[in-house]
Amino acid sequence: MSFDLDAYLARIKLPARPTLDDLGLAAVQRAHRLHIPFENLDIRLGRGIRIDSESVFAKLVTAKRGGYCFEQNRLFLDALTELGFTARPLLARVWLGASETPGLTHMTLLVTIDGQDWIADAGFGGSYCPPIMLSEGAEVTGPDGAMHRLIADDRGWVLQRNGHPGATDGRGAGEAWVDQYSFTLAPVSQADMTMSNHWTATAPGTRFTDLVVVSIVLPTGFASLTDRAYRRFAGGEETSADIDDPRVYRLRLSMMFGIDLSADEVAALGLF
Repeated sequence: MSFDLDAYLARIKLPARPTLDDLGLAAVQRAHRLHIPFENLDIRLGRGIRIDSESVFAKLVTAKRGGYCFEQNRLFLDALTELGFTARPLLARVWLGASETPGLTHMTLLVTIDGQDWIADAGFGGSYCPPIMLSEGAEVTGPDGAMHRLIADDRGWVLQRNGHPGATDGRGAGEAWVDQYSFTLAPVSQADMTMSNHWTATAPGTRFTDLVVVSIVLPTGFASLTDRAYRRFAGGEETSADIDDPRVYRLRLSMMFGIDLSADEVAALGLF
């Protein structure tokens, strides 16, 4: 497809093309997550998840919706490539809440700048990590104050987080180093991503088929909706509530997450 870079930059409210360095990479990723929500609503609405470039752009940019990791990082990868970055996809295993080895249900990106590799991720819905240098023990601090680091063990590379659990979607298990996801640098084909996306969007009894999840990065925090449970962390303060009115849920989706659903679509989510 011909990528409409101007439309993408307008969607993420980035006023100018970024520099082709780590600062420019961080600026694009942060703007992306500040303005495009993470969400799996179309799974519950029975629409399925398509991750080809045209479908993802139409949904996340033109229609101003959100998406989950395979959609978010497909769009992010296309944008980075159009900007002139060198990037490719990686598949990862999410360890949050896992009692056994999880499947390859997450997509992240490897970006190479002047010979140095970075991990960049605009599609992780559990919390927010800025781009981090691919190096043993590398650390970076997020806008919510949380620390993130990379370690290497028998799982490959592992991204860990240490910060306030309020700035997560609820799966953060306290203020200690918590494994987020692991990955290797093995090449990933479109077929690999298609298979992982299909399983993630359709397998019964999983997070994305059992729950309705939405999140977005805030300037100094994070907000999430898991079914009817609303959480917001900003400026060091945490609020939470259980939404028991579909009208309030619809309003919260619009005002906090920028997602406009009709009353019938909210009813079809089956939460009330």
